[in-house]
Amino acid sequence: MSQQQDAQAQASNVADREIVLIADDDDDDAASAIQSSVASSSVSLNSSILDHRFENGRTYHKYKEGKYILPNDETENDRLDLQHHLFRLTFNGRLANAPPSDEGAQVGRVLDLGTGTGIWALEFGDEHPEAEILGVDLSPTQPDFVAPNVKFKIDDIEEPWTYSKKFDYIHSRLLNLSIGNWEVYVKQCFDNLNPGGYVEFNECDVYPMSNDGSLKSNSAILQSCKLLQEATEQTYGRPLKLMRDLKITFIEAGFVDVQALQFKWPTNPWPKDPRFKELATWMSENLLTGWELICLAHLARGLS
Repeated sequence: MSQQQDAQAQASNVADREIVLIADDDDDDAASAIQSSVASSSVSLNSSILDHRFENGRTYHKYKEGKYILPNDETENDRLDLQHHLFRLTFNGRLANAPPSDEGAQVGRVLDLGTGTGIWALEFGDEHPEAEILGVDLSPTQPDFVAPNVKFKIDDIEEPWTYSKKFDYIHSRLLNLSIGNWEVYVKQCFDNLNPGGYVEFNECDVYPMSNDGSLKSNSAILQSCKLLQEATEQTYGRPLKLMRDLKITFIEAGFVDVQALQFKWPTNPWPKDPRFKELATWMSENLLTGWELICLAHLARGLS
C-alpha cells in the first residue's frame, strides 16, 4: 500500500461528527446585538514593514505584498476579534481543542501562526502564564503592551522556519486561500514540533452547505465562491484546501493520532437550539461585515 493510500485509509477511519440543526418556528429573534470591542494598535517597527497598500478605501499589508489578501485596517481587526469570539462560543469557552488548551495544562513553547490582532496568543498567555507564546503574522497589527510571556514577530510563515527551539503546541487558524503549499506548511509544523507536541488547525470550508440540499450549485453564493477560488488559485497560487484532504496531509507529514472534528456555523439565526441561534447571530454579523472585503481584493485583482 502506498503512503498516500495508507493515509487515506487512516483518514477514513475517523468520521467527523455530524451535527444536525433544527429550525426554530418562532419568528422572534432573541439573539443579542453584536458588539465588537478590542481594538489593536501597531507595533513599532521599521518603515518598510509598517507601510500599507491603499486600495478601494482599505489598507493591506505591504511586506510580502499579496500573500494575504484581506485588509489589515481597524475595521478588519474588529471583525477578526469578533471571529475569535465566535470560535470561543463554538468551543464552549475554550481557546482550542487540543490538550494544551485544557484548564491547568502545563505548556512550554507555543507558536500562533497568522496571529492577526494577537488576541488568541494574548488570551492563551493569560490562561497559561507558564507558557512562552510567539505570534507570527505579515501585518504589525498587534498591541504594543503585552504580557511578558507573549511576543510577536512580523514574518512570512511560508518561508523556511529558523526558530532556535522547537515548540510544544502550534496553532493555526483560518488560513485557507492564504497558503501556497499546504504540504510544505504542515511539514514545517511537524519538523518544528517537540516529541509529544500538538498541532491544531482550525479551518472553514469556503463553500457553504445546506442541511436539506436546498442550496443549489447555481446559487449566487456558490457562484461567487467559485470565482473566489479561481481568482485566488490562478492569480496568487493560493489553492483552496478541502477539509476532507487536510487530515490526509497531516498523516502523510508524519503526524499520529490525527483527529478531525466538525463544527457547524449557521449563517442566519434560524436554529431552534439557543446555542446555535447565538452562534448564528455572530456568524451572520461576521459575514455581513466580512464577505465584501473577502471578495474585494481577490476578485478585483484576480479577475481584472
